[in-house]
Amino acid sequence: MAASQTRASRRAKTKRRQHRRSLVLKGLALTALIVLGLPVLLTLAYTVVPPVSTLMLRDLAALRGYDRDWVALDETAPVLLHSVIASEDQTFCSHHGVEWRALRDQFDRWRAGEDARGASTLSMQVARNLFLWQGRSTIRKALEVPLAVLIDLVWSKRRTIEVYINIAELRPGVYGFEAAAQNAFGRPASDLSRRQAALLVAALPLPAERDAAQPTSRQARLAETIQARAHRMGAYIGCLEPPNT
Repeated sequence: MAASQTRASRRAKTKRRQHRRSLVLKGLALTALIVLGLPVLLTLAYTVVPPVSTLMLRDLAALRGYDRDWVALDETAPVLLHSVIASEDQTFCSHHGVEWRALRDQFDRWRAGEDARGASTLSMQVARNLFLWQGRSTIRKALEVPLAVLIDLVWSKRRTIEVYINIAELRPGVYGFEAAAQNAFGRPASDLSRRQAALLVAALPLPAERDAAQPTSRQARLAETIQARAHRMGAYIGCLEPPNT
């Protein structure tokens, strides 16, 4: 009788362990489904819905709020788009989310123990701003790649750059070139001069340290370089033309 009760007790314990293991596995599967599926669902939604970046969510969580005025692509000065592409991604119209050669070169540098940086396309920057975290990280860079390919697959080039110019951080708490143009120059993004557009783009890498309205000498020189490059970009950005042209 005692032996029978012991066996029954062991079977019950085994079933409980199996049940707990099953719940854990189901929980992990559900978490993986959410982690993998959420970017897909959000990318589809962001085809038409103005998105928010992880930095905007951070500001909201810190109760700081943020300044962002959404602007349509067709209401943006062409010189601004030229400046963004000239500075951030000169092969924007020809790649499919990732510039593989540049990425491979940077990977080789990293594997050799050198300081690897760059190789981020606009699609990769959008992926980082929407779904990932800031700061330099090999893991984050690896996650950017499939997300950038997804974005390029789902969105048009016009939508990609439209989202970019509306979520990029130009000053602490100031997102998008419309709010930044109003903040720095008191004019909309549709009315920027070449110089003003270049100064705004020059602030992108270090928004906490660079002010487009009061540029440092280094920032001013960078803006001159961007302005010169942007002047030559018109022939290379046919992917931004409206579909009916």
